[in-house]
Amino acid sequence: MKRNLFLAVTLSLAGITAKAQEVAYEEYKLDNGLHVILHQDNSAPLVTTSVMYHVGGKDRTEGRTGFAHLFEHLLFEGTENIERGKWFEIVSSNGGTNNANTSQDRTYYYEVFPSNNLELGLWLESERLLHPIINQVGVDTQIDVVKEEKRRSYDNRPYGQILQVVGDALFSKHPYKDPNIGYMKDLEAATLEDVTAYNKMYYVPNNAVLTVAGDIDIAKTKKMIQDYFGPIKRGADVVRNYPKEDPITVETKSVTYDANIQIPASIIGYRTPGFKERDAYVLQMISSYLSDGPSSKLNKKMVDDQKQALSVGAFNIDQEDYGMYLVFSLPLGETSLETLNTEIEEEITKVRTELISEKDYQKLQNKFENQFVNSNSSIEGIAGSLATNYMLYGDTSLINKQIDIYRSITREEIKTVADKYLKPNQRVIIDYLPQEKPAN
Repeated sequence: MKRNLFLAVTLSLAGITAKAQEVAYEEYKLDNGLHVILHQDNSAPLVTTSVMYHVGGKDRTEGRTGFAHLFEHLLFEGTENIERGKWFEIVSSNGGTNNANTSQDRTYYYEVFPSNNLELGLWLESERLLHPIINQVGVDTQIDVVKEEKRRSYDNRPYGQILQVVGDALFSKHPYKDPNIGYMKDLEAATLEDVTAYNKMYYVPNNAVLTVAGDIDIAKTKKMIQDYFGPIKRGADVVRNYPKEDPITVETKSVTYDANIQIPASIIGYRTPGFKERDAYVLQMISSYLSDGPSSKLNKKMVDDQKQALSVGAFNIDQEDYGMYLVFSLPLGETSLETLNTEIEEEITKVRTELISEKDYQKLQNKFENQFVNSNSSIEGIAGSLATNYMLYGDTSLINKQIDIYRSITREEIKTVADKYLKPNQRVIIDYLPQEKPAN
């Protein structure tokens, strides 16, 4: 009774904390279709300005992969009013930092400045959208940069090919079958005309969301946004019609070799629903239950107790159209990959066929409460969450209510969703093995 009371009080306090972190925001659209989200927080003299474009690795044609990631680099080259190579110098000399990143589904650019430089951040992002200089010199330069990044982060990095291998195993039709960074041959074949057409199609105000968060005056910020972004012309509507995948109904096995590793790995993969689906939230909880932290089921069993694995982890990789659920493990000593897979399946079977304990369920709830509060603990994080929730989830208000989805997930639902997506006949098993290097 005392334990249950303690858990109830703990959850109640976590709920109060989450409620206290509620994020106030205002959103509207410009006439050109640019969606704008403003969040005012005058507690510190900082402001984050960001633009998220609804374009990622999946937005490509056959033979032209990797363009969204290329543009992540290319749109720092310069504009009609920013000299080539001066972007980062302008930011740092005005006390700011900036970066960008690309996923299969979106590209995100942001700056963090002292709040007296808000106008500079808005000008920079409007320049990126309105006046980019895309020429052969810049394209050639950034293709070389991306190729080197691919070598460093994927081709020559231990286990660096895992996501590509899994994507290829889980998808045969959808663009998720190809890596976000693209293939070398596609980058080398890209023409200036290809790149220019890509910019015209995707980097338009009606395919973007501008978020400004921090120490701002709402009225003055709106005026600046209108001045800098209002004159930009609307682009053509972006239409997507990617092919649907057939269900996986039979287990498949494959082998991949990696010259950069010495320890083999086992990868079990399942195709799961896109992140907007309720089931995707449940799968996140299942991942946490199985492998988040040393006391999780797979870690406790295979790493600590039975000494079979160096490491093991379950990951629900969120994507817009389909997710990828992976269980990755490294054997300890003479343990075979088959043994690892058998032990993993034993724990997944329990989730599919039995209710997790009430204690483990409350532990999960506490963990997701904490994650939710922490995600909104910085202005930079809030800006990213607001943009993501609007652009990819279609609901900006999730920044305050997403935790309610996790709170509503039941033990019975965890069992049902595991049984729906994580059955043996729905999986791919990949033996990821060291490749012997040829003798000199």
